[in-house]
Amino acid sequence: MMRAAWYERTGAAADVLVVGERLDPHPGAGEVRVAVAVAGINPRDVKRRAGAGDRTMDDPLVIPGDDGAGVIDEVGPGVGANRVGERVWVHSATFGRQHGTSAEHVVVPAAHAIALPGDVPFAVGACLGVPALTAHRCVFADGSVDGQTVLVTGGAGAVGRYAVALAKRGGATVIATAGGPEQEELARAAGADHVVDRHRSDAAAVIAGLAGPGGVTRVVDVAFGANLPLTSAVVATGATIATYASAAVPEPALPFYALMRRGITIRTVLVFVMPPAAMRAAVRDVTAMLADATLTHPIAATHPLDDIVAAHRAVERGGRIGRTLLRIGPAAP
Repeated sequence: MMRAAWYERTGAAADVLVVGERLDPHPGAGEVRVAVAVAGINPRDVKRRAGAGDRTMDDPLVIPGDDGAGVIDEVGPGVGANRVGERVWVHSATFGRQHGTSAEHVVVPAAHAIALPGDVPFAVGACLGVPALTAHRCVFADGSVDGQTVLVTGGAGAVGRYAVALAKRGGATVIATAGGPEQEELARAAGADHVVDRHRSDAAAVIAGLAGPGGVTRVVDVAFGANLPLTSAVVATGATIATYASAAVPEPALPFYALMRRGITIRTVLVFVMPPAAMRAAVRDVTAMLADATLTHPIAATHPLDDIVAAHRAVERGGRIGRTLLRIGPAAP
């Protein structure tokens, strides 16, 4: 048996989340089981549990959590026994599955458990997953950014910080927007060359001036609909807006002709449907950047598994800077 958190209907965290004992899962062909040390909580986890956006239960019982880190303790047929004992970070645990990382054990496809360098804490591994892979896809889906100017909206957010670091490492000049002094500092720490207060009435003009004659050629956008007045004003001809969320304006009205006349590409990004080659490249680059400490991983709070209701509520409230984590295993450095 294992300790886990789960829900059997959608609703408020305190109403539907249960912590207790579940049967241990075991890996099938091509799968591994991970003894989870730390799990990460993403906005998707709490929205899915809450039933936001008319989400319904796809399964009769869901253990939430896509991201986490721990140690492989069992492998299924077709996976080398030498992977047992390997420290890993896990991503996409609940995509097409019921049981995620908010449990002492999680079973995932072997390719979704990525070797974690021995000197990297499990807490850092649990931060990666969805945010880091999303950022990589947003930055590099349309090729190299070397010599380009990249605008990252929400540069202090989980995806935004990784996007800033990846774009900078890729040779871009990076402009980030942020919502206050603390957020601005985090975006700079991630590698942004310039940070602009998103509340400024002249933010578009400031960004255009920083971008210079070449303009902004790539945008990584956290709030597509809400940010369209800004992003559509600063993008250069032939630019790409890669966006992974539009919570405030879920069905935005496009300034179609203004974008069409400049040949703007709008790319929507969802990590779970990334092409296999793009996923392999993202995993490779993110793991390599762990080794040289390029990435930063602010952590807002780490809750015990028994406190998952408070952790979900904190993510829903927003306002925290950094990831919210669950401590699962007895040894979770």
